[in-house]
Amino acid sequence: MSNELEAFLEYISVTRALSSKSVEAYRSDLVQIESQTASTLLSLNSEKLLESLSNYSNKRTLNRKLSSVNAFFDFCHKQHFSEKNDKFKFAKIPKLLPKFLSYEEVKSGLSLIDKSTWIGARDYALILFLYASGARISECLELKADDIEGEWLHILHAKGEKERIVPLAKVAIKAIQIYKEMMPFESEFIWLNYQKNKLSRISAYKITQKYLGVSPHILRHSYATSLITGGADLRVVQELLGHSSLLSTQIYTHIQKQNLKDTVEVYHPMALTK
Repeated sequence: MSNELEAFLEYISVTRALSSKSVEAYRSDLVQIESQTASTLLSLNSEKLLESLSNYSNKRTLNRKLSSVNAFFDFCHKQHFSEKNDKFKFAKIPKLLPKFLSYEEVKSGLSLIDKSTWIGARDYALILFLYASGARISECLELKADDIEGEWLHILHAKGEKERIVPLAKVAIKAIQIYKEMMPFESEFIWLNYQKNKLSRISAYKITQKYLGVSPHILRHSYATSLITGGADLRVVQELLGHSSLLSTQIYTHIQKQNLKDTVEVYHPMALTK
């Protein structure tokens, strides 16, 4: 290991106080490159370095190593160990499109629930609530009776300690009311297990997995997708989801574009022309 690399690892460990796992990840990436090339990192030219990294076909692995290299070179430049300060561009990784369920798929899953018991009524109301509100599961599980006022939902435990108010469908409100009437005990929290404790994330996951085959977060994607395909403005969806940046909401633009394309293909006369 080169002296410069040792100094870098000491810097990120002591000065930047990174976790031992992060320090070890940097060390592993950079030592591996020096070992493969039988050279110190600073002695490698860009061509030789990129040639070594080209062995990594997985773009995520490649980008992690490029990030380590960039951080090391930036450190060496600032410490005057090197005059060069090469910055290598990351490989482009195709964005994974969010999985979602259609309204028909959600209804099909709901039809499997036995609502004659309070547990069944809870599962039914929970799935309806997640699909009707777009709430994160962490927000959902913190829900209290006072958080629903009329047809409005106050999300007071949102990510980043932010608050937002979203409209809630009447069918979801009614399902919650029926569930609460059937529940054999009282609590300040709405979603409870059979031991009167607040429902856990694992339990919520098991419920949506049992009837829909997906995680609770997929219902959040499904909520957003339903709005976009229905013609909702992207910024409105951003506000409803509680995204601090529109960039987070833009993962749904592919749905918007596909919906427009499908509409043109169905209704425009020239779309049928070959």
